[in-house]
Amino acid sequence: MQMVFAVLGAYLLGSVSFAIVVSRLFALPDPRSYGSKNPGATNVLRTGKKAAAVLTLLGDGGKGWLAVFLASLYAPQAVPFAALAVFLGHLFPVFHRFQGGKGAATAAGVLLGLDWRIGLGTIVTWAIILAFFRYSSLAGLIAAVFAAAFTVLIYGFGVEAACVLAMSVLLVWRHKDNIGRLLRGVESRVGAKPSAEPPAPSAGER
Repeated sequence: MQMVFAVLGAYLLGSVSFAIVVSRLFALPDPRSYGSKNPGATNVLRTGKKAAAVLTLLGDGGKGWLAVFLASLYAPQAVPFAALAVFLGHLFPVFHRFQGGKGAATAAGVLLGLDWRIGLGTIVTWAIILAFFRYSSLAGLIAAVFAAAFTVLIYGFGVEAACVLAMSVLLVWRHKDNIGRLLRGVESRVGAKPSAEPPAPSAGER
């Protein structure tokens, strides 16, 4: 029962989309209605509200870490499954009609919770690729591959590696539209001026 509660709790925690919550707190449009339509920090940044984007990033990453940390305290055997569950909650949130984000920040938090070396190595990989190419999607895709490799180096070919590999595959799948835009050379770079401003929030979103 402890494992069941740990996994279910992790999924529910993952289902809290901080991009949506923070946007409401800042009276911003629903992030699913503009830009990439992805409820994540990069899309929230398109509004020009850097504080909202930072809070979104910290919230989505923090929930991934917290789910793994709580599982390690109360149901250690459930840690890898809780890690995958909180990630799935972010991708398919029950609280937001299963319209979730792409999972990069939550995955980073999960990896830090599993082992700080895996998390740090993945974040550094992401940061290096982002600094050189300024494509958030490309950085996330490459970091996902390295995350699986780092996990195998630390844990071997066990259940932890299997869960992280599943996360990496799902993360790549969620970026399929970005992959298409990267191949066509039309993917937007971080810091680039958006082609159109996001719509103003409606009365119901204020």
